Amino acid sequence: MNGLTMVIGLFGGLGLFLYGMQLMGDGLENAAGDRLKIFFEKIASNPVKAILTGTIVTGIIQSSSATTVMVVGFVNAGLMNLYQAAGVIMGANIGTTITGQLVALNLTALAPVFVGVGSLMVLFSKGDKTKEIGNIVLGFGILFVGMNTMSSSMEPLAHSDGFKSAIATLSYNPLLGILAGLGLTAVVQSSSATIGILIALGNNGLIPLQVALPVLFGDNIGTCATALLSSIGTNKNARKAALIHLTFNIIGTVIFTIILKPVTYIIMALNPGNIGKQIANAHTLFNIANVIIQAPFIKYLVAFVNKMIPGDGEEEHMGIQYIDDRLLETPVIAVGQCSKEIISMADKARESLKFAVESLETGDETLIKKVAEGEDLIDLLEEEITKFLVKLSNTEISKQQVDIVTSMFHVVKDVERIGDHAKNIADLSTEKISKRLVFSEDAKGELKNIYNHTLDALNKSIWSFEHNDVSMAKSVYEVEEKIDVLEDELRDNDIKRLNSSSCEARVSAIYLDIISNFERVGDHSLNIAEAVLGINHSDKSEENSTGIQKTVKTK
Repeated sequence: MNGLTMVIGLFGGLGLFLYGMQLMGDGLENAAGDRLKIFFEKIASNPVKAILTGTIVTGIIQSSSATTVMVVGFVNAGLMNLYQAAGVIMGANIGTTITGQLVALNLTALAPVFVGVGSLMVLFSKGDKTKEIGNIVLGFGILFVGMNTMSSSMEPLAHSDGFKSAIATLSYNPLLGILAGLGLTAVVQSSSATIGILIALGNNGLIPLQVALPVLFGDNIGTCATALLSSIGTNKNARKAALIHLTFNIIGTVIFTIILKPVTYIIMALNPGNIGKQIANAHTLFNIANVIIQAPFIKYLVAFVNKMIPGDGEEEHMGIQYIDDRLLETPVIAVGQCSKEIISMADKARESLKFAVESLETGDETLIKKVAEGEDLIDLLEEEITKFLVKLSNTEISKQQVDIVTSMFHVVKDVERIGDHAKNIADLSTEKISKRLVFSEDAKGELKNIYNHTLDALNKSIWSFEHNDVSMAKSVYEVEEKIDVLEDELRDNDIKRLNSSSCEARVSAIYLDIISNFERVGDHSLNIAEAVLGINHSDKSEENSTGIQKTVKTK
């Protein structure tokens, strides 16, 4: 019965530890917000910057596995090369040691205080930032409650002859310790949790440092399992990134296993009598030393994985470029990447509109074909981005991020409708060419004028979304109002031309359909601008200061 009680206690304590770590990581991630995106956006080929990025991001999200999976996603999307990926992965190994250092502080006695304060902040605070800080504090407290539960549940092992025999076996065979750490971490999917168990065992006097170190080395290899699994179904470069992670940790383990005895003496000398701190320090020093040793040889790591997985990995990306389900491990980054994907989609819709209008002017059927191809791609992007946004909305994101994701659903639909209207204009151009119809010079000038205003509205709305520019978003109201006024004027002019017999009825019908499509593009451009204003919680009356009440019609 004692054995069952111990297993239940260990299982429950591990669950609390993992939940506390995730809660703390999510809180830190949401509190960091856009700053987390900036770290990745500034990655250069300089390995030092990449290593620092990996360290900082992993220190924030509290999971090297999540960082590495995210790197695999970036490489798969073509946003990061293997040299950059190698540096970030190395940095992630350093960043993940922060959790072990926190656990080694042994603040178990203060855990109820953290849980109490964190709970009060989450339950009773009104501000999102305060709630996120509350989640960090609460997660920190739950983590130590979990550590205490694990530690208490493992106390009976001190009297177990079987456990003592197993420790003795491990002390004589470091390879078994490495395999034990590898297996446990691969199952738990968290090297920090395995380090936590080691520290709990050490604090109870159940495991000596010379046995803990090989298990710790195995932990670092086991944590590669998450990235390796995530690389299944990706392109060759993404699989190479996961292999870099594995190779890096295996090389480090081999080096430090060879010098296990001197490493043990050094660690014990740094913190004599405190094995929990010794294990945490060993984890940190191992990863820092491993990075220092291997960072100068990144190009050889890349050359090795290129040899293991032949091919340049530059598969052509059809459809989505910036988003990948692996990025959902870090929702703040995923939101930023989704924004890039929507901007790319909007650029394609704008390009289609330009091609359609140019085909009207030149009669070039090649441009009409390009519009049709662009429409197919835009429809594909809408489907893929919407699916990704649904998944993203179901992750742990802050209220601000929820608002952004919600607005993105609407922006994607508006961009897709702009693509539809470009296709409509291209179809009208086909009809004009096939029937050999000709616009009068006046009609050509009028179409050019309303198109210029329409393109201006679209340009400003895309810019405002890309740069979150409230001032630019507000300026779209004035342009869109001008488009509405122009549409009415041009309809009146067309009626006058019909009455004076200076225009054919068939030409008039196409002309009116074209300006109607321009007006709809203006409407959807305004919707995108309003989404930007909504994200920034601008005053609704100020946003609609022109008094325009829009109802966007569907095709």
